[in-house]
Amino acid sequence: MQLFYNPDLTETSTQFSFQKDESRHIVKVLRKTSGDQLHITNGKGWLFTAEITIPAINKCIAVVVSKQLKPKPKNYLHLAVAPTKMNDRYEWFIEKATEIGVDSITPIICDHSERKVIKPERFERILQSAMKQSLSCYLPKLNSAISFKDFIAKDFSGDLFIAHCEDTNRKSLKELLNPNTDITILIGPEGDFSTKEIDLALQKKFIPVTLGETRLRTETAAIVACHSVVFINES
Repeated sequence: MQLFYNPDLTETSTQFSFQKDESRHIVKVLRKTSGDQLHITNGKGWLFTAEITIPAINKCIAVVVSKQLKPKPKNYLHLAVAPTKMNDRYEWFIEKATEIGVDSITPIICDHSERKVIKPERFERILQSAMKQSLSCYLPKLNSAISFKDFIAKDFSGDLFIAHCEDTNRKSLKELLNPNTDITILIGPEGDFSTKEIDLALQKKFIPVTLGETRLRTETAAIVACHSVVFINES
């Protein structure tokens, strides 16, 4: 199955059109024509089956023939991850975390961050592509980049964890995870969180954790944390 994305579709939609780039892909590349069926999601859990009525390369039009609301996961995973020095590594993290099953991502600018500017438009395209590739009907939320100080000042719910490398009393993340629970995990930059940032997180009841015996890159640590949460909710 190939999945398309249209954020404007709702459960009451009966007819819609694809944008120019997708219309061209459908008609010229996939060679779809009138009567052929396509699968589309709006990123909010709905899976639509639609039938092409007008296979125009500039504006392919289709009618909805069936729809299904996919069950929502019982847990919610929010990863707050510092941007990496090399932007392609952060893009890799976004892609893989979407495929695995993250729900929300926040780029946090930390004391030791070498990259302080991100390109949200490009990140959004990667999120959409990864959602379609993994055949998921839920598009993760990409939050605006924010300083660690402003982020940690927010109100939080669920289980809270901060993964850092300081030689302090840390517990293994996998031993603390509970299924069907909302979780927020903080992942720092290449230079790790500063001592001040760790103290601020502890004051907000974040639990310090380790992700294993080896030191991981930022993007690797984020993927390990993401997979650990998803795995415990599939068991």
